[in-house]
Amino acid sequence: MEINKIKNIGVIGAGLMGHGIAQEFALHGYKVNIFVANSAILKGAKAKIKNNFKVFIDLELVTEADVERCLGNIILCDSLAAMAKDVHLVIEAARENMKIKQQIFKELESYISDDTILCTNTSSMSITEIGEHLKRKERLVGTHYWNPPHVVPCVEVTKSNFTSDHAFEIVYNVMKKIKKEPVRVLKDIPGFLGNRLQHAMWREAFSMVEKNIAHPEDIDKVLKYSFGLRSAFIGPCETSDIAGVDLTYVVQKYIFPSLDTSSEPSKALTDRIDKGMLGVKTGQGFHKWTPEKLNLLVNQRDRILLRIIKVIAEEVDRSK
Repeated sequence: MEINKIKNIGVIGAGLMGHGIAQEFALHGYKVNIFVANSAILKGAKAKIKNNFKVFIDLELVTEADVERCLGNIILCDSLAAMAKDVHLVIEAARENMKIKQQIFKELESYISDDTILCTNTSSMSITEIGEHLKRKERLVGTHYWNPPHVVPCVEVTKSNFTSDHAFEIVYNVMKKIKKEPVRVLKDIPGFLGNRLQHAMWREAFSMVEKNIAHPEDIDKVLKYSFGLRSAFIGPCETSDIAGVDLTYVVQKYIFPSLDTSSEPSKALTDRIDKGMLGVKTGQGFHKWTPEKLNLLVNQRDRILLRIIKVIAEEVDRSK
């Protein structure tokens, strides 16, 4: 399969990630078939996508005509076989369950053509293991989108132990065509790039909660209003170069002995799980939550992220 021949996309799943992934491709002119076994979720997919566009329209990033064209490019399919018909690339966005993902790909392979490229959207699971039962393992590529997928630009394009260079580069370049910011993950490791970085930081954050060093509110605040704010434009390797690699060395030599090195999830997590404090779904985790508070935060998140992304894009274009 060559990149200029990829016109029709299949998406498996229309929940948290799937509908946003479908939205991205359909907005950029691809025909998109969506399938999810839950008929209620499937029927509601287009309404969710249309709702996603409200903030885009408010910020004048798309027009009403763009939205209608996007929705017109989406076909809701009532079976995996129907979704697979004439597609050139499929992205699976089912829930994080290894057996479910393996079964989907095992069945899917019987419906698709020999040159259809397969992608799995997983945040941490082994791409190699997900494709274990495929006859043609070389065509499976990992594509880890970040939530919300229709807002956050990064996609981690990951090789399994069997992924061909051809399939890997096709997927990377397809992501560039739909204006994402793909990164190449050359080895199939747990958590890929982003979640390894993120959970290393979270381990330390939760450790500081557990040890009563600071309240969750202040730990969140120091990230949002210091290096987290800066990290929207400058990454850790760039920051180290600017500050001085020698200074980074000195700081790490001093603080590393005091950092948390646990190989098990934090007691701050297990204690909350034991008490039924699961976060938004129960109304209490590290913070208290109401539906109103959640909706406000999500709306603010998407609006601010899109504005930041727009400004960064404009600055990068200006510097070229």
